[in-house]
Amino acid sequence: MSFNIAIDGPAGAGKSTIAKRAARELSFIYVDTGAMYRAIALGLMRSGTDIEDEEALRQALEQTDVTISYENGVQQVWLNGQNVSDMIRTEAVSSMTSAIAAKPQVRAKLTGLQRGLAERENVLMDGRDIGTMILPHAQLKIYLTASVQTRAGRRYRELAERGEQCSLEEIAREIETRDYRDMHRETAPLKQAEDAVLIDSSEMTIEEVTDRIVQLARMRMA
Repeated sequence: MSFNIAIDGPAGAGKSTIAKRAARELSFIYVDTGAMYRAIALGLMRSGTDIEDEEALRQALEQTDVTISYENGVQQVWLNGQNVSDMIRTEAVSSMTSAIAAKPQVRAKLTGLQRGLAERENVLMDGRDIGTMILPHAQLKIYLTASVQTRAGRRYRELAERGEQCSLEEIAREIETRDYRDMHRETAPLKQAEDAVLIDSSEMTIEEVTDRIVQLARMRMA
């Protein structure tokens, strides 16, 4: 029987970075569900699809293929045969991803793939609703969060290192807006699962959070 770990939490909490490290230490398959949604968002942006038009969205999704592969242990995301791993991390894609994440048609397209993988393998998935909706029976659920100020600072440094012009205040406002939208959307809102372990990383290093999750996983698997 496979062992599943679900990590949920708001944007900028460090879910992906920490999930990758924890999965590597545990020899689990890391499934970046956010990257899959980002790829869908990029595809819809490229096609100029009106995401509020259900028929247009259905047709666009039928022509959108998202797959995941691993090269040297690193996840690669493919959109219609093109590796878009480096193209899905822009602010424009982030905004579109938040807008489409609650669309039932988008969710249905990806949920089946994610659940099927979890049934076959030991996986660690991170996202907004993994523990509440995608993998409700995961043996370990984590709700990873941090203050808005902490998350904005992390995002600011990340963008600055890429040489992108950015404003710390604007990033903080965008994070607050995304938090509200993610927590109040009709379909699968962001919330802590009742049986999830809360970890606030505001005053913790990446290594400390990773060690905590690995420790919890090994205790559950023992």
